[in-house]
Amino acid sequence: MDNQKVAYNNAYILGISFISALGGYLFGFDFAVISGALPFLRTEFALNAYWEGFLTGSLALGCIVGCLIAGNIADSKGRKPGLMLAALIFAASSIGMALAHHLTVFILMRFAAGVGVGMASMLSPMYIAEVSPPEKRGRNVAINQLTVVIGILVTNLINYKLADYGVNAWRWMFGLGTVPAALFLLGVLWLPESPRWLIKSGRIDQAKKVLNKIGNSYFVAQTFAKISTSMDGGEEKQSYRAVFAKAIRPAVVVGITLAVFQQLCGINVVFNYTSTIFEAVGANLDRQLFETVAIGIVNLVFTIIAMWQVDKLGRRPLMLIGSLGLSVLYIILAFLLQSNAQANLISVFVLLAIATYATSLAPVTWVLISEIFPNSIRGKASSVAIVALWSAYFVLVFTFPILAKWLGAFGPFYLYAVICLAGFFFVKRKVRETKGQTLEELETSLIGH
Repeated sequence: MDNQKVAYNNAYILGISFISALGGYLFGFDFAVISGALPFLRTEFALNAYWEGFLTGSLALGCIVGCLIAGNIADSKGRKPGLMLAALIFAASSIGMALAHHLTVFILMRFAAGVGVGMASMLSPMYIAEVSPPEKRGRNVAINQLTVVIGILVTNLINYKLADYGVNAWRWMFGLGTVPAALFLLGVLWLPESPRWLIKSGRIDQAKKVLNKIGNSYFVAQTFAKISTSMDGGEEKQSYRAVFAKAIRPAVVVGITLAVFQQLCGINVVFNYTSTIFEAVGANLDRQLFETVAIGIVNLVFTIIAMWQVDKLGRRPLMLIGSLGLSVLYIILAFLLQSNAQANLISVFVLLAIATYATSLAPVTWVLISEIFPNSIRGKASSVAIVALWSAYFVLVFTFPILAKWLGAFGPFYLYAVICLAGFFFVKRKVRETKGQTLEELETSLIGH
């Protein structure tokens, strides 16, 4: 593409990217709210280790269903209707969790929340990738991760403040989720449909109108030609079988493996079970909730650093640094927990692990998943990868309380260190750099990836 002739409406692109990325805020909210609420839920529902793990992981089971729904909606109805439905489901489930008086009802409502989160976690990065210029795509998709961590931080701050409001504080923690859901829904109403989906659906005039808002006439002509060529019959309904076609299978394997690795690397037990980890070294409830706030702040700062570096340093170097760094930090953290070190020292290494993850595996995995699949099957291929991600998340958060009970809070971190080392070698061997290329150029170069 001739960059001397092409010009972009950067303010417009950034605006629609941020609105779409509010889906990430919902993800961050439901991801974090459980950490502050668990001390109350243990008492409210008399949770043992198994039910604590299942209650926490029920979000992931809903996310799996949400991804499958979103994959079909994204390809048949468009990206925008899926984002609207995600917001509605999220708002309704937040109210349902807040009002639940039985464990079964609460878990069903958390499962429903997961459906909304799963839909948004797939559709928001995909939408942003499809409306972004290649040289800014990594940063823009990482906006979704930024809103995730803002959601985590704001939720942790609210949890910390609400903790003194008595035994029903957890109801307010969950009920307040209706506020970001309503704002997200209002924002999505303003979004244009993805031009790539419009072209795929034969709605050429509408696609050109959207492309004209994104860039100048040179951009419209060249982008339209490249998208049209890449579709190659993609307007026909694609089945999930097409995702595993021989030519595409290597890219799908990379996407699925990275998605599973992002979860089984273990960092999300730190987010979801902060109170459990610090309770094991004698920290009181106030200190436990304070740690969740500190984690949220570090997560936010280093996600911003990742957004700055993902289009400069590249995807692959960040993934390599992150996986190896986490492996080393986990071994140190496990040793400190095993030796019952002071909470302050453990906190330092927890925060270092969060910083490492926030600059690497957290945002870059989502960027790569949004980039590496062909236009004609991006919806379904992305849903397959993200179903794998949420399945791995369920396994991780369900097994941690059980493993911690058997092995002590330190035991699982030795396992996560080994997984991170294996992930390092996978990235080194199988993941190619994708920065600076259009989605259509990547489609050509990654077939046979």
